[in-house]
Amino acid sequence: MSSLCFWCSAAVATAVALSILVFFQFFLKNKSPSSRISHAGTPPGSRGLPFIGETLQFMAAVNCSSGVYDFVRIRCLRWESGFTVFVLTEALKITCKAMCKMLISLEEENEVEMIQKDVGYVCEAMLAFPWRFPGTRFDAGLKARRRIIKKLKNIIQKRRELESQYEDFLQRLLMEEDNGEPLSDMEIGDNILTMLIAGQDTTASAITWMVKFLDENQDVLQNLKEEQFKILEEQREDNRSFLTLEDVANMSYATKVVKESLRLASIVPWLPRLILHDTDIQDYKIKKGWNVNIDVRSLHSDPSIYKDPIKFIPSRFDEETKAFSFLAFGMGGRQCLGMNLAKAMMLVFLHRLLTSFRWKVMDCDSSIEKWALFTKLKSGCPILITPLQSS
Repeated sequence: MSSLCFWCSAAVATAVALSILVFFQFFLKNKSPSSRISHAGTPPGSRGLPFIGETLQFMAAVNCSSGVYDFVRIRCLRWESGFTVFVLTEALKITCKAMCKMLISLEEENEVEMIQKDVGYVCEAMLAFPWRFPGTRFDAGLKARRRIIKKLKNIIQKRRELESQYEDFLQRLLMEEDNGEPLSDMEIGDNILTMLIAGQDTTASAITWMVKFLDENQDVLQNLKEEQFKILEEQREDNRSFLTLEDVANMSYATKVVKESLRLASIVPWLPRLILHDTDIQDYKIKKGWNVNIDVRSLHSDPSIYKDPIKFIPSRFDEETKAFSFLAFGMGGRQCLGMNLAKAMMLVFLHRLLTSFRWKVMDCDSSIEKWALFTKLKSGCPILITPLQSS
């Protein structure tokens, strides 16, 4: 009887092993690079897993925030020649890298990538319900914040021990005093984290919308190209491959494009403010201590201020706008500290994109992320891109 059980078990094990072998042979054949190459009469793409195809990916998409929309969009991109990049993804990398370099002189790729991801978690936590349970967005944001602060404290402590001077934001904070006392490591870390949060996602989102608006307004794009290629020609005449402050200052039309993109997108749609004293606004009494929100989006789309407010018209900034009518960076004592930095990054991005690549937006959907701290395109703005040298 025991020998019979042994042989039965052996037969079952052999059958299972053969089944697994056949499965992996079929799987490897199905997932080989050749299966993704479009032969004559065969559409591009992947057949997915044996028997079930891409059902698992489809079901996962149905139950995630992006939905079936994202599942279909990614597969549509396979039909185009050239290569596709998501503007939001690349812009986040660029802005985070620039912020880390200018704030703390950090350029190590892995550490910059870690900070970028953790800043993203912190931003998501700001709109999450404050439940400190493992697995929640709020808990993930708190953990990410602790990791960033720990990293910043290590950098600050090392910097205090060095006699050499750096030319960055951290060095200026180390030299600052509050009532005769130097700023603590925690105060410096909080200031740098605030700058990272404010500068990374907002600028990247603004760049994404700007690319989308330009693709939808080819006349504006053509005018912008003429300006940027003229600057490129001046660079070549001077035998240099980099932009100068003078070049950026000469981007008058690009500056209007940036302002119009910020107006129409309203990356920061509202500004929270604390009322410092009793006041009257249009016969309404606003009490001291109240928290109010300035509706930036409504202001930027007010037809009494901007003619054809839903149209992308950079030339509307040929003349000075009304006071307090453009609040992309706030106004007054609470105006964004990184305003000029954000504008400069957007201008440099525009120059490099227009003078180095031929591109077109592959997804014109204007849907906005529901759970985002700033106005962010849900699609990420995929563009088909081709280097100009090879086009």
